[in-house]
Amino acid sequence: MLGVTKGILFAGLLATSFAHAEQPPYQDSDFTIVEKIDAHVHLHGTLPTFMSRAAADNIRLLTINVNYSDFPPLPEQNRDALALRGAHPDRVAFATTFDAAGSDQPGWEQGVKRQLSDALDAGAVAVKVWKDIGMQQRDANGRAVMIDDPRFTPIFRMLEERGTVVLGHLGEPRNAWLPLAEMTINGDRQYFKEHPQYHMALHAEWPTYEQQIAARDRLLDRHPKLRFVGVHLASLEWSVDRVTEFLNRYPNASVDLAARLSHLQLQASVDRDKVRRFFLQFQDRILYATDIACQGPQEDSACAAQADEAWHDDWRFLTGADTLHSTEFAASFRGLALPRDVIDKIYSGNVRRLFPNAWSPPTGRAPPSGRAR
Repeated sequence: MLGVTKGILFAGLLATSFAHAEQPPYQDSDFTIVEKIDAHVHLHGTLPTFMSRAAADNIRLLTINVNYSDFPPLPEQNRDALALRGAHPDRVAFATTFDAAGSDQPGWEQGVKRQLSDALDAGAVAVKVWKDIGMQQRDANGRAVMIDDPRFTPIFRMLEERGTVVLGHLGEPRNAWLPLAEMTINGDRQYFKEHPQYHMALHAEWPTYEQQIAARDRLLDRHPKLRFVGVHLASLEWSVDRVTEFLNRYPNASVDLAARLSHLQLQASVDRDKVRRFFLQFQDRILYATDIACQGPQEDSACAAQADEAWHDDWRFLTGADTLHSTEFAASFRGLALPRDVIDKIYSGNVRRLFPNAWSPPTGRAPPSGRAR
């Protein structure tokens, strides 16, 4: 019986291999044909040039509100998200968030629950929690407020009961705890130089990298039914082995690639096959995303050009097999040449499964299938 079972498993794996082998990878010419969803952007304002570029590139968008001082105040972000969603229901969906400040004050919990319920009822498809929890908020005794603090339990219980997806940016890339000269990615080096408040190598008064990750994991242990997306590769971007451990441990979790694909490219420069196996193993739980941020008309044209370049560069890495180079590090690397069905899942299928009603089909047309025609 055991031999029969092994034979069945082997036959299944062989059939899968043949199915992939029969499919030539997508080409550059397929880029505009295949539906793509960028599941992590930050859009503020009407952005007509950017939205035209997204439509031409066959990109749908999930714009995410976040309690970040570089962005407009949260009420303005919410207003812009609703306006973009109203103007482009087939192109834009949005996620809401809340301000963790004052979480030890009377009435905070009820106010946040009401605010989130109103946003979800108005069309938000997810709730974002951010690194201010764990890296900025302190309680009345001066202790860092972490994401697993009991004060947040009623909020997560409500979201768990509603089946709401939580987008978790908790902690930072591991580079944040290194000196600038030791960081592995140029983009991280530039960001933390410009944002020293988040360069945790300078802030030993805050919890360590591993303590941030452990707090997030305790949250998920406490809420096993929570539908969770670890954005930015769950802040485990430096090691596909660590991301693998996370996804194996939490079957309701997914990850997005936002602003972290370069870390996988760096790992591919050393062991391409390992990175490719990671994508194949978790093809149902990886979401394509960039973290592009556009703020108002002054950035519209430049942001559209930046997005178009990023979307094409990422496509070449994920679909092609050419030798590539990045401005983020010195080594060259090869594209992953992922099979078409895997590309379809990462670019649209997985996120549509998480958010089945997020994007209305264009009037008179069915939504794109995600396959080349």
